[in-house]
Amino acid sequence: MKVIINTESKSSHQGFTLLEVLIAIAIFSVVSLASFTIFDTVLRGDENSKLRSERQNELQRAFLLMERDFTQIAKRTMRVNGEEPSKGFLQTSDDSFLADEQAIAFVRNGWTNPGLLLPRSDMQSVAYRLVDETLQRLHYNFVDAVVGQEPRVRPLVTQVTSLAFEFYDGEKWQKKWSGEALPQAIAIEIETEDYGLIRRQFLVAGDLGADEQSKT
Repeated sequence: MKVIINTESKSSHQGFTLLEVLIAIAIFSVVSLASFTIFDTVLRGDENSKLRSERQNELQRAFLLMERDFTQIAKRTMRVNGEEPSKGFLQTSDDSFLADEQAIAFVRNGWTNPGLLLPRSDMQSVAYRLVDETLQRLHYNFVDAVVGQEPRVRPLVTQVTSLAFEFYDGEKWQKKWSGEALPQAIAIEIETEDYGLIRRQFLVAGDLGADEQSKT
C-alpha cells in the first residue's frame, strides 16, 4: 500500500517568520510616522495661518479706528477731572488722562448720536497710549470729564514695544507739538515684536498759516 503525502497543503498553512513580522512592523512604523508628520505639519500650518490672519485683522481694525479719530479731530480743548481746560487742542504731556509721553489725547467730532437721543454730545474725548506692550484707546462718555470719572479702555494692538507720534506743520515733521493750532497731519509709529516698525500718517483739519490765509 502506498502512502501519498500532500506537500502543497502543508506549505500553504505555514505562518510568517519572525523576520517577516519585524519587517512588516518596521514598514508600518515608518509609514505611520510619515503620515503623522504630514498631518502635524498641516495642522501647524493651519494654526499659524489663523494666527497671522487674526493679527492682521487686529492691526487693520486698529488703524481704521485711528483714521476715523485723527481725521475728525475737533478744534476744542479738553477738561479733565473738572480742571481748567487745556491750552491746545492736542495733549501729549503726562497728566491724569495719559499714562506717559507715549500718548496723545484730543477731542473728535462725529461720535454717532442720532437726534441726540443719548444724554451726551456728538463729540468725544479720545486718547491713545501704550501700557504693558498694548496699544490702548481711551474715551470718556462726556467731553468734559467730571471729577473721579474713569475713562473706558479698549485694547487695540498687542505685542507693541514702542509708540511714537510725529506732527506735520506744513513744512516739516516734528517730534513734539506745542502749538495751540492743529497740525496738518499726524503720524503714528508702533514697533511690534512680529512686524517691526509700522508707520501710518493721517491728515487732520490743520489750521492754515498766515500766508495761506492771505491767498484764500
